[in-house]
Amino acid sequence: MTTSIRRVKTSDLELKDRLVAINRVTKVTKGGRTFSFSAIVVVGNEDGIVGYGLGKANEVTTAIAKGVEDAKKNLIKVPVSKGTVPHEQLAKFGGAEVFIKPASHGTGVKAGGAMRAVLESAGVTDVLAKSKGSSNPHNLVKATIAALLEMRDAYTVAQQRGVNLEKVFKG
Repeated sequence: MTTSIRRVKTSDLELKDRLVAINRVTKVTKGGRTFSFSAIVVVGNEDGIVGYGLGKANEVTTAIAKGVEDAKKNLIKVPVSKGTVPHEQLAKFGGAEVFIKPASHGTGVKAGGAMRAVLESAGVTDVLAKSKGSSNPHNLVKATIAALLEMRDAYTVAQQRGVNLEKVFKG
């Protein structure tokens, strides 16, 4: 199944950023060790728009700022209905595998670490999520974004099938 990427323009959006992970990288030269930092950041407006970015720099604050700028260039639209996702979804990226399932109102975000940051930034308030395989934050974020990209709401399904909205639920 091919997925269309739903890009979003960043103008007049109020985005909140969340730092998922920071990694210190060491380069050994003949003059000694040189440290630099890589940061993975998730941004979202908590209303269906989310994106992630990677920033690398010699200082932590600069790496985070670069990550935020990169994340603003990679925003996607996620179908969130009544605070949860429309249906179950399984997605893989690298060694990370994620399973996202809708939950009833009041459940909260039952997800760990990197997945929680992505889901909360997207505006999901009630969801059950499980991470299988690798716990690498980079791959978990990318797998979660891939799962959210494959989500389709009832209106989109009806449009793709060329039928009425009521027929989607009967059928």
